[in-house]
Amino acid sequence: MSRRASLILAATALILAVVAGLVIAERIEQAAQVEARAVAITGGDPQAGKARIRAYGCGGCHDIPGVPQAHGKVGPPLGGIGARVYIAGRRANTPANLMDWIAAPHAIDPETAMPTLGVTSAEARDIAAYLYTLD
Repeated sequence: MSRRASLILAATALILAVVAGLVIAERIEQAAQVEARAVAITGGDPQAGKARIRAYGCGGCHDIPGVPQAHGKVGPPLGGIGARVYIAGRRANTPANLMDWIAAPHAIDPETAMPTLGVTSAEARDIAAYLYTLD
């Protein structure tokens, strides 16, 4: 390979690496903004919420992006829940309504299949925070 071809190849590789780095940096910044918004609207901790989702076994019924083995088919998939108009087909999708639903689903819909698991209000805040990062 000629020196000129080697330089062109090296320059192309360098440009591709810079572009890839910029794309990755932009995605990291977007994820940080989504997480900051979720924290602001719920007062919860998304990472603690993810842990609570695993601990309560929510993935046995729901498909939940980012949660290992959370591929349930009983309840609705929870990816993109922040963009939905209603929660449980009954209440407007607001952080307060989502937290109420997580903590006490039978208080909202006595006939729901979703179990009441004893989730505290603090845990519901964390779970809602994680779910709102899934947009």
